[in-house]
Amino acid sequence: MPGMQIENSFAVKASPDRVYEFLLDVNNVVGCVPGAELSEVVDPNTFKGKVRIKVGPVTVSYNGTAHITSRDAATRTATLQAEGRETTGSGSAQATTTMAVAEDGEGSTVTLTTDFTVVGRVAQFGRGIMEDVSRHLVGQAAECIQAKLEAPPPSATEAVATDEAAPTASAASPAPAPQPAALDAVALGRAVAKERLSRLPVRPQWILVALQGVILLLLIRRFRRARRRRRALND
Repeated sequence: MPGMQIENSFAVKASPDRVYEFLLDVNNVVGCVPGAELSEVVDPNTFKGKVRIKVGPVTVSYNGTAHITSRDAATRTATLQAEGRETTGSGSAQATTTMAVAEDGEGSTVTLTTDFTVVGRVAQFGRGIMEDVSRHLVGQAAECIQAKLEAPPPSATEAVATDEAAPTASAASPAPAPQPAALDAVALGRAVAKERLSRLPVRPQWILVALQGVILLLLIRRFRRARRRRRALND
């Protein structure tokens, strides 16, 4: 599939500086992306990982490396370059994402602009499907990010109670972080079917004519069968 660009955005009820710092921590982001897994943090700007995406009957897994190539705290922007290869095929993917966090009233708006190129099984899907997949992934990741950043801080009373209970609860395992929902393959499947049907050079009036022809054919067959039965009875 030739290079294409997709833009997504979402709002978070938290200060821009806090959101920007949160998104630059790869552990925070990977924990919120469906199907993503962090394999190795090479350095603060380089990390390796895996991602698994399912679209209808097609499931593709990639092993890849990502680099934060630039970051500007003053403008709250950063650029990420990533590349990966299919784990069970010859396909590959390359992407460059520019992130910008802007103040929006009492909260923030995050804008992600991604230029990417895909080769392999995923390339059979058109731009519309890729945009739908992107919206689903970003939407589910945004819900997880919002849940983590918008959670109210514990009150002083709760903090004291937690400290007092710490010796007793030390042996207990920590509560698991909220996990993102699975990618909605059913919705994506409907989008695949819709886009493929839209590509067919068929007009509505042609479909009507075809249906009329089928109905007429069925009536003719029924008439012939009835006539053969009458002949058989007369004989």
